[in-house]
Amino acid sequence: MRRSVASAVERFFRLSENSTTVRREILGGLTTFVTMSYIIAVNPSILHEAGMPLEGVLFATAVASAAATLVMGLYANYPIALAPGMALNAYFAYAVVLGMKIPWQTALGVVFISGTLFLILTLTRVREQIVNGIPACIRSSTPAGIGLFIAFIGLKNAHLVVSDPGTYVALGSFSDPAVQTAAFGFLLTAVLVSRRINGAILLGIVATTLFAGARGLAQRPAGAVSVPDVSGALLQLDLWGALHLGLLEIVFVFLFVDLFDNVGTLVGVCQQAGLLVDGRIPRANKALIADAVGSILGSLTGTSTVTSYIESAAGVAAGARTGLSNVVVAALFLLAVFFAPLIAVIPSAATAPALVVVGALMARSVSSIDWTDFTEALPAFVTLLATPLTFSVATGLSLGLVVFTVTKLAVGRRGEISPLLWVLTLLFIFRYAYLAAR
Repeated sequence: MRRSVASAVERFFRLSENSTTVRREILGGLTTFVTMSYIIAVNPSILHEAGMPLEGVLFATAVASAAATLVMGLYANYPIALAPGMALNAYFAYAVVLGMKIPWQTALGVVFISGTLFLILTLTRVREQIVNGIPACIRSSTPAGIGLFIAFIGLKNAHLVVSDPGTYVALGSFSDPAVQTAAFGFLLTAVLVSRRINGAILLGIVATTLFAGARGLAQRPAGAVSVPDVSGALLQLDLWGALHLGLLEIVFVFLFVDLFDNVGTLVGVCQQAGLLVDGRIPRANKALIADAVGSILGSLTGTSTVTSYIESAAGVAAGARTGLSNVVVAALFLLAVFFAPLIAVIPSAATAPALVVVGALMARSVSSIDWTDFTEALPAFVTLLATPLTFSVATGLSLGLVVFTVTKLAVGRRGEISPLLWVLTLLFIFRYAYLAAR
């Protein structure tokens, strides 16, 4: 019986063909989960600030991550795990819900619509056309701008940056225990990440929480294990409200960020694993379906957009080459559902350092921008600058696209403006004219 099961696993995941073993896949799955498991603590913490129930979001995070990761593993046979995206959850909570005063139920409806559109775009194979229609400098500056955005949120949550009537923002007081705790957590996490310790961000969160407890900033958990209350966020999305015309730009941002985040992660991890064929990703459409399914399910259960995680590269480095490692990751995500009491005690001062560190990791995308070409550098810089300063990914993206079109026209390089970009530029100009006239 055991031999027949092993043989079936071998054939289904093509282990020999991919030069791997069951043991390597299990080790790779464990490594990937430990590396990205910080999302189980950070995502509920971020969405809770938008008024969403903590336990409900924890359940949704684990279930949506497990489902999308299983689709990627069983359908596409890739060792790439998925979970709610760090940039997208910040945009969901701080820009859409808190910034635009949109109810979180309506925002979940927007996530459902964007996930459905993403699925349609994937099935109809038009994703490549969209990718080609957005300038490379904007594709590179958007993740970096979002990185600055979530890092600023982390500094704000930790009171390391506070409001100031004269300078708008200023350095917080180091006499504040929350500031001391966050500073300790940031330095510790920086050391762990620099030394490439597996699970560095999660270890940083745990250690900072213990430090916060010693300072009286975190309470003892009521218990270690519990059955989560999922009623608060399950099936609470408001589709009718999400179909409002004014939310189309938000749908586009969710769609755009998820679109390019997935492409970059898939190419990067597959290249590291030696899975590319002639520079292309085999079974690409199957892989792209996973995050669409995850986002749709996430909106139904109660979380923001699901995307592929670059931390999967850690599992690949440990030996993972097939979707069998994803089965391990999915099982561990489901087990995490029952540890809500432990996660609920984590203070914002402990998750803030993780936001800053992840923001720094996202900022590396600016290295691919051609800073010597002003028509590339200025749109990228505007996107990079406007995203955190306006507290809006949508604003940063739209301003960057408009500046790109104008500067390219100014130097007579119309051929570099795609038909999609013309449409988007006109829509954004109309949007700002409409807002000015209100």
